[in-house]
Amino acid sequence: MKAVVNRIIPFSSVDGPGNRTAIFLQGCNIDCKYCHNPETRKLCVQCGVCVKQCPVGALSVGEDGKVVFEPSKCVQCDTCIHVCPHDSSPRTCEMTPEEVYARVKKQIPFIRGISVSGGECMLWPEFLTELFRLARKDSLGTLIDSNGMIPFEQYPELMEVSDGVMLDIKAFEASEHVKVAGVTNEMVLKNADYLARTGKLYEVRAVIVPDLYDTEKSIREMGDFLAPYLEYGDIWIKIIAYRPMGVREQYSHFQVPGQKYLAYLADILREKGFQNIILI
Repeated sequence: MKAVVNRIIPFSSVDGPGNRTAIFLQGCNIDCKYCHNPETRKLCVQCGVCVKQCPVGALSVGEDGKVVFEPSKCVQCDTCIHVCPHDSSPRTCEMTPEEVYARVKKQIPFIRGISVSGGECMLWPEFLTELFRLARKDSLGTLIDSNGMIPFEQYPELMEVSDGVMLDIKAFEASEHVKVAGVTNEMVLKNADYLARTGKLYEVRAVIVPDLYDTEKSIREMGDFLAPYLEYGDIWIKIIAYRPMGVREQYSHFQVPGQKYLAYLADILREKGFQNIILI
């Protein structure tokens, strides 16, 4: 069993509670206009465009016609990502859960757990299940970072070994969600219901892009939707300002909301009973 891994960050303080190792898997099933790591969206199609552009020769074409990446030569200039016409990256590798966990274990005892993101990591549910089982044996926490477009209820074995899910609600109304991600959000809200009722909804995130959708209305409606679930336990909400770093050029023109506006949105949620709100 293998998954395509984009990168592993040994220490992260922004991907869940405490210091964690963050694992980013390749591939996504939606198209968010503000995606800040679009190079994780698709699998490499081996077109070779990046090979000629690499300034240090870290990329080549193998005998099988596939792009070969040599990490020891790479200077992380990201040229290959910028020139890729397919929203992908040649700097990926197929790894088993055991191979990924061998990288994780190097950080023990300096990490509290692992968080797996993407792309969309739920495209690799069996891989996640086995990786989390390995982490649990060493008493590490396990979190999933997801766009919520794949039904968690269909993977009870994964839910059993997962501490919870950091779930994106990109816009509350279905039509607004289409503006942001190209798809409606019925599955996202079904997942929010399931996760909250089972105590697995660790965090809900909303990226605030006022130029793209009605952010205040969305936050109000999201708060109304989630408030009844507070009886099952606290729900952390992360309000994130859109920033143009890393986004595709055609979507880099959106206005960055100020902290004052984010604080205003947070006050709306506090009035609805939410206490654990993080502004980024």
